[in-house]
Amino acid sequence: MDLFKKEITNTKKTNKNNKPIIVLMTRWHAIYRCKSRLSKEIGAFKAAKIQEKLTSHTIKVAKEIQKEGLADIKVAIDGIGIKAAKKWALINKIKTIALQGPGNLGTKMKRQFLKNHSKNTLCRQIPNSVLLIGTDLPSISRFDLTQAIQILNHKDMVLGPSSDGGYWLIGLSTKLIDPLCAWPFSGISWGTDKVLKKTIQLASLNQIDYQLLQTKNDLDNIIDLSPWLDHKSFQISASSYQL
Repeated sequence: MDLFKKEITNTKKTNKNNKPIIVLMTRWHAIYRCKSRLSKEIGAFKAAKIQEKLTSHTIKVAKEIQKEGLADIKVAIDGIGIKAAKKWALINKIKTIALQGPGNLGTKMKRQFLKNHSKNTLCRQIPNSVLLIGTDLPSISRFDLTQAIQILNHKDMVLGPSSDGGYWLIGLSTKLIDPLCAWPFSGISWGTDKVLKKTIQLASLNQIDYQLLQTKNDLDNIIDLSPWLDHKSFQISASSYQL
């Protein structure tokens, strides 16, 4: 049995009765509602189509994890009403979808963790570990998510660093969710290149045992497309863009 298969087997055994929850945080893929920086460089229509492809790719990867029984998945979406969101979720066979709600990124993330904790409290269930992931990563894989789940079996927190100074994944163990700690969501200047650094500083200050995943690159600007496209002869047709 190779290492990857062994990790999956161990994760299934550990989480048989208490699966972690993976929350996909995304923006609705409509013109002028997403990818504002990319829209300025390649146009709002193409940027929206790229957002749609990225979201579909992330959902596909997360569903693989769910199908293997390693986690349950939910989607938290922004830029669309709840009725339209539920209709879209039904088409994409997503069982649970919610709006991200108002506030900065820290407030929105905290809300997702709180929702899970409140639901378990009402149902008198043991809190699940929760992982929040973005949908801006063409390179995200089932191995990344399996590794993050595995880490939370023996660490308090897991972070997936992004090359822009933020992170593409944050996962908290049951220890930090019950009750939900406040420190990861306060005192941080969201949207800057100091988010990851400040989060790590706060984790160390609060004696939190954490582990980092592989650094990945969010797709926000035209230069971020370079690994997949010929930047010099940029002739992309967003409707046929392949991840």
